[in-house]
Amino acid sequence: MPDPLYDYARESFTAGGITHDIYRAGAGPAVIVIAEIPGITPKVVAFADRVREMGCTTVLPHLFGTPGRPASGPYAIETLAKICVSREFSSLALGRTGPVVSWLRALASKEHERCGGPGVGVVGMCYTGGFGLAMAIDDSVIAPVLSQPSLPFPVTKSRRSDIQVSDADWKRIQQRADQEGLCVMGLRFTGDKVVPAARFRAIKEKLGERFIAVELDSSSGNPHGHPAAAHSVLTEHLDDRPGTPTRAALDCVLEFFRSRLLKAETAPAD
Repeated sequence: MPDPLYDYARESFTAGGITHDIYRAGAGPAVIVIAEIPGITPKVVAFADRVREMGCTTVLPHLFGTPGRPASGPYAIETLAKICVSREFSSLALGRTGPVVSWLRALASKEHERCGGPGVGVVGMCYTGGFGLAMAIDDSVIAPVLSQPSLPFPVTKSRRSDIQVSDADWKRIQQRADQEGLCVMGLRFTGDKVVPAARFRAIKEKLGERFIAVELDSSSGNPHGHPAAAHSVLTEHLDDRPGTPTRAALDCVLEFFRSRLLKAETAPAD
């Protein structure tokens, strides 16, 4: 299989004593695409390509897995086992902010400085799905997307509605929503047990109309053919044919970035 990252430049970024490679391509305001488990798969890169074709710089942090390797069940289990014992990630499964989130906030700030524009977009997926919200306390992040945010794992009633954001961070995010018009987008399949409806309801209670919830019917017998195990809205379970619900969800995400990062950049002065 050809390398899906063949035209991406690999660099390294260090903050807070943590260093990771990043893959960059395109030009324009930055969108940070944080891969789901097992890593930067070809379908994650395909999504990032759609973002850069729109006129943005796409930045893919390499946090785990092997860049460019296709997803598979054994590969996902292998990656999850590794990150669960990593100091950067182990606290996340317990519902606490980990060092990796601080590193990502620093990356967003740096990319805003480097790429310019009104701010930075972020999309996290699955294990990293809630990172965009946690990063939104930084003024540089103006378009956070939470695609199937799975942490903390919903093993108790309280965790089903949790999204790993401290009270202080929630206060800052709500302040930005009220004063700056910050909006947050979230995506999930309705039958996804890893991303309970209670989690989206909790975000809605905090942000009201500033939370844009995109929920795709995956109930038994749904007319779209979404499987009961449907999980990855923008990648593994994306049906990219025009008119499908997942294609509509993808288009919503792209328009969310376009309206906040590109239209704002080109709007005429008063």
